Amino acid sequence: MQATIAAATGQADSSVAVTGPSSPLDDFTRLQNRLLLATLLLSLVTAVITLVIFGGATAASLSIGAVCGLLYLRLLARSVARLGNGSKSLSRMQIVVPALLVVACTRIPALELLPALAGFVLYKPALLLQAVFAP
Repeated sequence: MQATIAAATGQADSSVAVTGPSSPLDDFTRLQNRLLLATLLLSLVTAVITLVIFGGATAASLSIGAVCGLLYLRLLARSVARLGNGSKSLSRMQIVVPALLVVACTRIPALELLPALAGFVLYKPALLLQAVFAP
C-alpha cells in the first residue's frame, strides 16, 4: 500500500528495491572488486605465514611485492575498463610496476628479489580462486 501511495505522490520508497538487468560494466566492477579483495586477503595470509616461517625481512619483501601486484592489477583493470571508450589498445603503464620493483630490489639491500617477485604474482592464485569459487 505504501508503494502505491508513494508512486501516486511521486515519492520514492527506499524500502522497495528496484532490480533491473545489470550492465556488463557493473559486472566487471564487481569482479574487479572481488579480485582485489581476494588478492589482498591472500597476500595478508601469505605475509603472516612468511613472517612466521622465514622472518621479518622476507615477509617485508613479500609484502612490498604484493602491494606492487595489487597496484599492477588495479592499473590493468583500469586500462581494460577504458577499452570501450574510444581506446583500442591496453595502456602499457602497468608494465612499469614490476620493472620498478626489480630496480628497487637491486638498489635497496633490505629487499630480497625472490620474495618480492613471489608477492607480486600473488594476484594470479587469487584470480584462479575467483574462477573456481565465484558464481
